[in-house]
Amino acid sequence: MSGQVLSEVSGVVGPEKEAQLVTSYRELVAGALPEGLIRTELLRGPGGRWRVQSLWRDKATLEAVRADPKLAAAPRLFREVGVEPELTVFQLTAAQVGAPDLDPD
Repeated sequence: MSGQVLSEVSGVVGPEKEAQLVTSYRELVAGALPEGLIRTELLRGPGGRWRVQSLWRDKATLEAVRADPKLAAAPRLFREVGVEPELTVFQLTAAQVGAPDLDPD
């Protein structure tokens, strides 16, 4: 866990563009993912607020991806739907992962 960072790319997306954002994200993650990307997810919040959160092996890996416009995909997804994204990077300081719920009932 030491050195891991979480990037957050977010913006408010109009209802008419939400389906395009979701489709573009699904197509993106169906392909090859950048080296050092541990996990990524697309989250929808209240008021049309969307975010892509991605956990990276370390800050250097994230910075290398962000320096290459072809690899900096999350900001591009938002720009494609007409939204200038907000970018934030968090240093992972502590974490706990629960056991998976194997019984859906």
